[in-house]
Amino acid sequence: MNQSFPLMPEQASAQAAEVDALFFFIVAVTVFFTIGISAVVIFFAVRYRRRSDEDRPKEIHGSLWLELVWTISPLGIVILMFAWGSKIFFQMNRPPDDAMNVSVVGKRWMWKLQHPTGQREINELHVPVGRAVKLTITSEDVIHSFFVPAFRIKKDAVPGRYNVAWFRATKVGTYHLFCAEYCGTEHSKMIGKVVVMEPEEYQTWLAGGPPPESPVAQGEQLFTELNCVTCHRPDSAGRGPVLNGIFGRGIRLARGDTVVADEFYVRESIVNPATKVVAGYQPVMPTYPGLVTEEQLIALIAYIESLQIPAGETVPVPEEAE
Repeated sequence: MNQSFPLMPEQASAQAAEVDALFFFIVAVTVFFTIGISAVVIFFAVRYRRRSDEDRPKEIHGSLWLELVWTISPLGIVILMFAWGSKIFFQMNRPPDDAMNVSVVGKRWMWKLQHPTGQREINELHVPVGRAVKLTITSEDVIHSFFVPAFRIKKDAVPGRYNVAWFRATKVGTYHLFCAEYCGTEHSKMIGKVVVMEPEEYQTWLAGGPPPESPVAQGEQLFTELNCVTCHRPDSAGRGPVLNGIFGRGIRLARGDTVVADEFYVRESIVNPATKVVAGYQPVMPTYPGLVTEEQLIALIAYIESLQIPAGETVPVPEEAE
């Protein structure tokens, strides 16, 4: 194959080989049935064409065996495609627990990325080979789509919500990063690269430059600057719920249902706090749309996620929520 114009992008992630296998299987099935059905149609058109009024093919009134074959065979193939595709889908949408979390914010016309240790990049992402990397993706303006062909990952960046993708790079190298959703006049220039490095080189890269401020530290500073600490006190004496240990727990709402306090819930509670009020508390929190950027929201969420319950203590729960 001509390497200057390959048929498919290079396989450079743990998921790529299985994604390609499913793709080529679907292509093979499509080609097989296209050629097969076309050949049968041509054969019957020639073999049983009408020559005269007396020369008529014998009518077939039905064949149970034939009907079962052409019904069950395609059904089985479709079920196989569905099961195989579902397996890959769930694998690609469930990052490992030990994955390195990288925040991705799309903005016309650039990608802004931040590592868990605080390093920021624009249109570049440096990652170690062999390490699972979780991408938490959102957008500041319009819909974008984070697409790395060599990793076979593509995930939309949607304003106001977080989408999650992950990959494990298997080859050292530099790979293209595109926006695969038309986002305006400069869409074609919204490109970047993913640089996969050996773990030792990646650590050296992290150590280069001034020490960055981690998302948790940034979030803690914002938490203080926005006066969140006034209401969300760790001793339950504030007007808002205690946030220590809240992340990942089930939270009972004033309307009666229960939600999990994940990054989606925390973000919505900051931007539009009256939507899902915790049971036992009043909807007195001010709204912050337009006042807090997506990067600041990510930092606040990282800080809230880091808050732990002190040893020997429990999370105070209002009487109405018990």
